[in-house]
Amino acid sequence: MKVVRNIIVGFIAVVYFVFVIVNTIFMLNINDFGVTQFDDKTFVVIKSNISSDKYKKGDLVIVQKPRFDQIKIEDELFVYKIKKDGSPIIDIGVVGDLHDRNHAVSFDTGAGYEMDYIIGKESKVIPEIGTYFGLVQSQWGFLFIILVPSFLIFIYELYAIIVEIKYGKPELEEK
Repeated sequence: MKVVRNIIVGFIAVVYFVFVIVNTIFMLNINDFGVTQFDDKTFVVIKSNISSDKYKKGDLVIVQKPRFDQIKIEDELFVYKIKKDGSPIIDIGVVGDLHDRNHAVSFDTGAGYEMDYIIGKESKVIPEIGTYFGLVQSQWGFLFIILVPSFLIFIYELYAIIVEIKYGKPELEEK
């Protein structure tokens, strides 16, 4: 029975530590706008209902950044929009005009964006995963899902080492 318990605990530990490593990689790739980005792919969490009916609150959208010459009128693009207080938010809109001279686009609403602020076009939508992705990427989520359990595991292992040093290795139970 102890062997089965050790296998299950070992499996859970491996899965947890793989999760911790993957989440840490995602968090190390957060860009200047606070969004996880790998090269030209950005992971956008839909945090509230937006103007597009394609996306619902809680969706995770993987967005691919196109080159300027790949953008066409009536493409739907995700962009970074800077609020008056300087904090970025993500907006979505339909391209109404292209400005070749300064590599910028205008949405059909009249808002203009340079290529530095364009996130890109939808590549893939993963429904309802964005809520969980946003939770583990948040400061409190990272604290309570990764740091606290890792600290408790460390304390337990330290305790086990001290007990083993003080009392010796436990004898195997006789059958």
